[in-house]
Amino acid sequence: MPADSSSPLLISEQATDASAGDDQIAIRRQRRNRAFANGLLGSMAAIVVGTHWVDNPGFATLLLRSGAEAGLVGGLADWFAVTALFRHPLGVPIPHTAIIPNSRDRIATTLGRFIERHFLTADTVLAKLRSVGVGRRFATWIALPSSADAIADTIVDALPYLIRSAGSPDLLNFAHRTLGEQLRQADFTPVLGRVLHALTVSGEADVVFDRAIQVAEKLLQENSGQIEKLVQERSRWWIPKAIDRRIAAALISGVIEVLHKLQEPEGDARLKFRKAILDLIHTLQTSPEQREQINAAKNRLLEHPGIQAWLGSIWTELSELALQDLQTPSSKTRASLQHGLSLFGQALATDEAMQKHLDSALERLALYIVTWRSEISSFFSDVVRNWDTKALSDRLELVVGSDLQYIRMNGTIVGALVGCLLYLGTWAIS
Repeated sequence: MPADSSSPLLISEQATDASAGDDQIAIRRQRRNRAFANGLLGSMAAIVVGTHWVDNPGFATLLLRSGAEAGLVGGLADWFAVTALFRHPLGVPIPHTAIIPNSRDRIATTLGRFIERHFLTADTVLAKLRSVGVGRRFATWIALPSSADAIADTIVDALPYLIRSAGSPDLLNFAHRTLGEQLRQADFTPVLGRVLHALTVSGEADVVFDRAIQVAEKLLQENSGQIEKLVQERSRWWIPKAIDRRIAAALISGVIEVLHKLQEPEGDARLKFRKAILDLIHTLQTSPEQREQINAAKNRLLEHPGIQAWLGSIWTELSELALQDLQTPSSKTRASLQHGLSLFGQALATDEAMQKHLDSALERLALYIVTWRSEISSFFSDVVRNWDTKALSDRLELVVGSDLQYIRMNGTIVGALVGCLLYLGTWAIS
């Protein structure tokens, strides 16, 4: 099955492929420069040997020989110096060679200390952030429609992987157990008290009261025939049915009249209802017995098989809906993200105060990160310290080895020029 394009594994593989490609380019460049440096050194040696076979050498031959000899010496010296950084020249364990492999731990410690002292300081980090103007640049960038589309596409591409990862059976079982345990241990009485208080203060409790009365009146009217039948069943045989019907109608009418009186804004029933809620709120706050009863009822509800099945199916149903939407070309999630990001970008681009707030938030985050500079520098040190010495040497040589070959070339050429100048000087004196 092909890997999901949003998979971090695939992203990691792509990054690894890019890094491997860069390494191959660096290796080819290093080999080319090394071959040129070796060829230059070999040409010096060939000139030295060749000029010694010349009988009765003249001025030009001697000048060329002197330059080649000095170039050979300079090239060999620089070859030794460059090679000694990474390994023992010719495999001979000469003291103070293979400097980098033998100094791995010292390099690791020095690197970590250097990062801590010169990079992860509050002044350095803040100065860099302020010089960049992250808030302004981010506002300018995200205001572009293409930027909002790119961010939305990235999020939508990553969401399927995240949803599938979060939906693994082990993770769902863990979340189900943890959530259930938290709900069982939670005390719901303060929450219930605050909800009832909010309903009372906002007047929503009166709305509930009125709605309950309306429902009761509707039920009475819809079941008037049933009420009439019950009256007839309990009436004496000698009482006419017309009288029974009148009694049933009177009962219904009387109850409806009472219900209408209950709906009076400041009636006794409504005031008693409000007082009952306030008394219940007080009881919830002060009565341990009431708290235990409510929490026990809550736990019985949580243990009900239907509730258990519903809690277990929530994530599955939501994730299926989300995946179906994300896989359609006209994804509502993608459209909502694009629209929201576009609006955010447009608002941020014209709101300098918000840009400054963003800069301040980033500065606070940076200062918080700086407090961990010792741990961060230790991380870098530990990573380098755990590298294989050969791998460390090869990695550094790959980075700077190509440029070091230019040192060898320059040493050979400069040596040859100095040799020629010295010969010319001695010739002129003599």
